[in-house]
Amino acid sequence: MTARLLRAMLLLAVLVAAGPAAAQITVLDQAQDAVPAQQAPAGEATPPPPCGTQPISIARMSWPSAELLAEIHARILARAYGCDTRVTPGDLAATGSSMGSTGQPAVAPEMWVTRIADVWNSGIDAQMLRPAAPTYVETAFEGWFMPDYLAAVHPELVGIDGLAAALPLLNGGVKVRFISCPADWACALINRNLIAALGLAGMVDLIEPGNRFEMDTLIAEAVSRKEPILFYYWQPNAVLSQFNFVSLDMGNYDEEAAKCLARLACPSPSASAFPGETVVVALAEWVFTDIPAIAAYFQRSSMPLADMNGLLAQLNEPGATVEGVADRFVAEREDIWRGWVGTTVP
Repeated sequence: MTARLLRAMLLLAVLVAAGPAAAQITVLDQAQDAVPAQQAPAGEATPPPPCGTQPISIARMSWPSAELLAEIHARILARAYGCDTRVTPGDLAATGSSMGSTGQPAVAPEMWVTRIADVWNSGIDAQMLRPAAPTYVETAFEGWFMPDYLAAVHPELVGIDGLAAALPLLNGGVKVRFISCPADWACALINRNLIAALGLAGMVDLIEPGNRFEMDTLIAEAVSRKEPILFYYWQPNAVLSQFNFVSLDMGNYDEEAAKCLARLACPSPSASAFPGETVVVALAEWVFTDIPAIAAYFQRSSMPLADMNGLLAQLNEPGATVEGVADRFVAEREDIWRGWVGTTVP
């Protein structure tokens, strides 16, 4: 074999041997490049989805304001967070009991806790539920009102303590009608005693209608005639949005005086505001621990009573539905619900 042929054979052997090694290095480089795309950086956990991995069930209680809130929150959670929401039927006692024992439903947007105190306290003690925020910005739900046209003529009349001086001037010396609630309602007794406490018994013509429909009709008719009236009402309620009314300052709440006002035999009635109500957005405890972003949303979700009154008035329009009013709120009132969502969600 010549020297030239021997050198050629040696060079071929080196090239064949080098080929697989270069390919292996290329494969290793590609695998290393792919690692950052497949794995999170060391020490950083993948954040959980804001809504968790199970549907968020929202109790839809059987009265209009609670129905609206359930549908509104379901739509906002789906729109802003991409949550899978389920609206389920509910009522105060059954929903409170279920949340306190099973953690379902996850949300009750309008829980009147003082009306189911034992059930509510049991759930709190078991650490199965807790309040996220007041359902409404205000806590006073009952009071006395007057039409705005009366308030415009008598701007000095801002509270119940000024009624004794103002009443003789309101209707040309004729007694002003005070429209109370039906006689068999607790508020009728309180209003009677409060009228006595303020020394108004001889100054007002007390009307106790037979039912809620008659009560609303009397108020509407008086307003249509621009009659100077006073009346009792509660919130949230459509009537207070359908007409323009001004609430009278009821003064301070006095627990002992309020107890006496609620008794049939109250020998020495003293004035007091109506007691406040504790109405909250209730959440199952797991919402706080498992999906804190959603808990934070509900912690910001208090609604002004005037806005709920307006929604209830919309619900009274011909052909209106709870779902339709909820859709309209989400579409038109981002000025309210954007604050609930916060700045972290686009």
